[in-house]
Amino acid sequence: MWHLSNSLNKNHCNIPSYLMDKPNIAIICGGYSGEAEVSQRSAQTILKQIDQSLFTPYLVTITADAWRVTDATGREGMIDRALVARFGAEEVTFAVAYITIHGTPGENGLLQGYLDMLGIPYTTGGVLCEALTFNKEACNAYLAHHGVRIARSQRLRNQTKKLSPEEQQQIESTLRLPLFVKPNTGGSSIATTRIEQWDQLATAVADAYTAAPDVLVEECIVGTEVTCGCVILPDEAFALPVTEVVTHDTFFDYDAKYYGKSDEITPARISPELTQRVQETSLTIAHLLDCYGFVRIDFIIEADGIPTLLEVNTTPGMTEASFIPQQVRAAGLQLSDLITRIIKSKLS
Repeated sequence: MWHLSNSLNKNHCNIPSYLMDKPNIAIICGGYSGEAEVSQRSAQTILKQIDQSLFTPYLVTITADAWRVTDATGREGMIDRALVARFGAEEVTFAVAYITIHGTPGENGLLQGYLDMLGIPYTTGGVLCEALTFNKEACNAYLAHHGVRIARSQRLRNQTKKLSPEEQQQIESTLRLPLFVKPNTGGSSIATTRIEQWDQLATAVADAYTAAPDVLVEECIVGTEVTCGCVILPDEAFALPVTEVVTHDTFFDYDAKYYGKSDEITPARISPELTQRVQETSLTIAHLLDCYGFVRIDFIIEADGIPTLLEVNTTPGMTEASFIPQQVRAAGLQLSDLITRIIKSKLS
């Protein structure tokens, strides 16, 4: 099923009596990576869009140094490692964790495993889904086994964090320029470089090593860049309208993603048949990986009309400039309604 279900036009906000106490929802943001700032902006969108007539949201910010909690008014409290918050004499426990950390520990399975141990349901895929999708090489290999087209690539990992002469020779003999050099784990195109000449490879590899312990060197795919959001729920899964990405620079980097240095056209300027193919492929990938909630999958459509996978995003950006909010609007849906459905699915 790729198209929007007619059931979306019905009222999904009628809640049973057991929800009348307004469950406490922890919107978890921050993280330990260079994507923390984006995560905090995504959390503000979720906080703005969550239906506070149904839920009581709290913003939980996790960093390497501290955990912090504020309520919807900005009042600060204390929070312990069992995710129990305190505001003076008031103790707050959480019914659901809405994870919006991009990068570690919220997009690589670490936080999911921790929440599993605490017995707190969450709004993303499970440990295996998150760990697999966070490792680009492992995810590509798994999906290629199931028939998904991926770009040719080579993974690098060594203790020196530098490109060896042997690695340079092997890459030159197996891959073709231009290439993308990126951290094998991570997102938002941080420490990602497009190279046109072989003498640029060593510097690009060294830069990627600053963000991850291993590096992926990948052939550049020529075609139309698109991205497709999906909503995966226990009783329904559907794809959102496809967005076409036209960058102002050589590729869709961090500034293009979050500071408007690209044209994002929704719906994409592709045929209905190709739109359906992208949506069907996105849903297939989401199901193969056992994703949950919002997921976004990026492709390059090559000249033969077959989408080549770029990346799977299991906690996609939710800032005002992000794709998912754009695609939800283009579908004629309300982001708050979808957030409600995702949270409610974890309360049953």
